[in-house]
Amino acid sequence: MAPVTSFFRKTPVPSLKAYFATKPFTLPATVSWTGSDGDVVETLIAAMDTFLEADREALILEINRIIALADEPGQNALLSVVSNRVVFDTVAGGHNRALWVLMNEPVNFQLAEDVRYNDEKRRGRMWQGFVVEKHKLVRKDQFSRDAFTTEIQKKFNTSNVHVDVFDRHRVTLDRASHRLVQVAVYREGRPDDALGFDAAGKLQRHLVKPVFEASLTYEPGEGVIEVVAGDKDIRVAMASMMGRTLMDIEFKGEILPAREYDLSVLMVPFDFPTDPRAPADQVIERVQVRELRFQPLDLTGQRVTLECDGSGGETIWDMADRHIGPAAQRRDDWSITRARLIVKLAPQGKSRRSRSLNLTITVPHGCNLKGMTPAEQLVGEKYLRDWGILKGKLEVIDGADST
Repeated sequence: MAPVTSFFRKTPVPSLKAYFATKPFTLPATVSWTGSDGDVVETLIAAMDTFLEADREALILEINRIIALADEPGQNALLSVVSNRVVFDTVAGGHNRALWVLMNEPVNFQLAEDVRYNDEKRRGRMWQGFVVEKHKLVRKDQFSRDAFTTEIQKKFNTSNVHVDVFDRHRVTLDRASHRLVQVAVYREGRPDDALGFDAAGKLQRHLVKPVFEASLTYEPGEGVIEVVAGDKDIRVAMASMMGRTLMDIEFKGEILPAREYDLSVLMVPFDFPTDPRAPADQVIERVQVRELRFQPLDLTGQRVTLECDGSGGETIWDMADRHIGPAAQRRDDWSITRARLIVKLAPQGKSRRSRSLNLTITVPHGCNLKGMTPAEQLVGEKYLRDWGILKGKLEVIDGADST
């Protein structure tokens, strides 16, 4: 109930009143919309205990869906698909905006859920990117969608498949907005049985048919199909079917190269230059190198890891001089395969507390940026590129706001 209580407290009373007016059940007489906001919320919380179990569970599940789109990534997901942007921008508060979309644009609310699913899984273990032709049209007509759906039905031997094809955008570090098309796929899996209680409260086995979700995006300007699905073979098959039925292209299976990290700049003392023109939320106070893992070039099976908290006034390069050797020797005989950086961001506004980014980079393709918020990813991506640690072109920040 804690999330539901938080939702009641963070949503304006007029919005709550309009929301409950859409429900099939009647609120008890104790709920009066004319009282103070605090009194209304307290009576709503108490009223939850009076609902039928089915009504209460359905309400809690729906409110949890709203809450899931009330934070920054969820708001950006809504922003990328909402139709009435003029009204959306006037609605105050994340919970209130998510509720407004659910009530006024329910189809787009579900599309926003698809967007968030895609962006949260992007560049994770369920993700894969493929290089295809640029500037191709993704067909959204019913005939093309039916052809795509039919191929999925045949591939997975199921008649129950749902497909959504819709436009959205992503934003790069330079704040340029990139148009892309997303395809959300829901398919029914093979039947299974699971334990559950029947109406009489007896434990029984019940037949269940799971639903599996997959997500595909195509960015015309880059010529890339990205797929989020649970299995590598499924990702390849989905990309191929999308190319063939929705884009009329030959899918060659060319894999998008992974992002590459290079830690050689940390072989010697590095001052981590900052951007004097950076916005207030991207200003860095200092950077500490807490860990470096060295590997001898002639003994690839061995590692030497140095950790330094800086409390004794010694830097990690002082430790490297003592334990590994002078800088010239390190350059010739060693490589750095992992580093851990503590990036201290300047306090914002009236706050006196600084935020920190804990960055762990592993050569050649590993970094923990993916698990951070879009705002933190923005800062991390920017400076890792500025420092020469992250190679390649500007990365897309998932779900970032283009306003």
